[in-house]
Amino acid sequence: MSRALTVSRAAQLVGVPRAVLQRMIRAGELAQSDGLIDIDALLQAFPDARLEDSGMLEKAVRIREESFGRRVRDFVLPSPELLSQRLFAQSQELAELRRHLQAYHALVAATIECLATRPAPPDLADEARRRLEQGLARVLGSESDNRLEAMTDMLKVVSANVVIRPSGREFLVQGNDSILQAGLKAGLGLNYGCAGGNCGLCKGRLVSGQTRQILHTDYHLSAAERAQGYLLLCAHTAVSDLVIETLEAGSPTDIPEQELVARVRALQRLGPNTMLLHLQAPRSSRLRFLAGQGATLALANRGGDLQATWPIASCPCDDRNLHFHVARDPGSALAERLFAGAVTVGDTLGVHGPRGDFVLGVDVPPRAAFLACDTGFGPVKSLIEHAMAAEAVEHFSLYWLATRPDGHYLDNQCQAWTDAFDEFDYHPALDDDAARGASRVAKRALDDGDPAASRYFIAGPHAFVDAAARGLLDAGAPAHSVRALAC
Repeated sequence: MSRALTVSRAAQLVGVPRAVLQRMIRAGELAQSDGLIDIDALLQAFPDARLEDSGMLEKAVRIREESFGRRVRDFVLPSPELLSQRLFAQSQELAELRRHLQAYHALVAATIECLATRPAPPDLADEARRRLEQGLARVLGSESDNRLEAMTDMLKVVSANVVIRPSGREFLVQGNDSILQAGLKAGLGLNYGCAGGNCGLCKGRLVSGQTRQILHTDYHLSAAERAQGYLLLCAHTAVSDLVIETLEAGSPTDIPEQELVARVRALQRLGPNTMLLHLQAPRSSRLRFLAGQGATLALANRGGDLQATWPIASCPCDDRNLHFHVARDPGSALAERLFAGAVTVGDTLGVHGPRGDFVLGVDVPPRAAFLACDTGFGPVKSLIEHAMAAEAVEHFSLYWLATRPDGHYLDNQCQAWTDAFDEFDYHPALDDDAARGASRVAKRALDDGDPAASRYFIAGPHAFVDAAARGLLDAGAPAHSVRALAC
């Protein structure tokens, strides 16, 4: 019996990004019906797909441990209660499939017997009997061809697939994540506020599937909403595969400005002139933002507020922990206070945002090239982590220019990405002149891929951004494919 898979599940099984399968579907290389991929079609496209050979599980662990950090992307099994529910649901599904197969087998066997014992035109009877016998033999001897079905059954126990309507985007719920947490980790711009069951902004309607509440909520749904299947995504996890109707942010204009007070969690010197500022938002008030956006930080003091607007260097999937890569800048009073040690762990800063439209977008072509200079790597890092999580890009490249000795302050992170992702490549460069170096990296980015099938993201000082953008456009890159952020 043929079975169909969602794109996320199919990509998980054969060990490729979702973007690869989506490109194959658009090109007519992989058949899709009603948003699902038939297992037989997947096997034809990936005839050598085997769990032990694909490296899918090892790759998932490596990505989570080396690229996102154990704190954010640890892979854990679901709770025993959730595992029990999923195993029970799967046993019911398998029992139903077994009943259907037995019924079909009995029907085919009876038809063969009938054709053999009752008068009928010889040619027609022989041909019908031969076809039925061949079909029955294929069903009985198809264990080797059903390996993806067995892999699917196994993976359904440890993860559940969620399809969001009306966008059609999908993701997997793994471990003990809530539906909201899993969606954010997968790069979706789901609507939410507190993520703690208080505001109700993450409300969604369950179209199909089974969920389980894992978080107490103070927000109360009306009787009418409950009757229609509404639930809070932050408070429920998936027991089975789900279809949910809910809102998503497709652009920066879909996210309202927010104000909150965050506490300094850590201050870490990444180099003599670069510092990591790690802020932690309250559990009841998170900053919702898109990768590549920034925020205005304010430090209260006797003379008023010291303010600075910096790009956020962390992934939106971990919205409570906000990272900023701060360069030593005599023109920024707040930066000078950080480097002077006037701000310490435990202090609070006001956060106002998000700001900016330097975002990945929803229509990303097969290749994304990121051009960064010095701390311009901060917003680029956020974009890259989002691209990795969303699996929206087939191939992405980083060209990082350093104009000072500590310019490649997270070189090890980039090397880890290179090791963990076959589709990622990293090209560090050195030049004490930002504009001259920009021309070099822009030429390299153009030489490495087709400009018509690429999108370019440029971040860094004004001289770097202007020169890189000019180099790309003068060489024929379409204007709509170049996005820039001077920071």
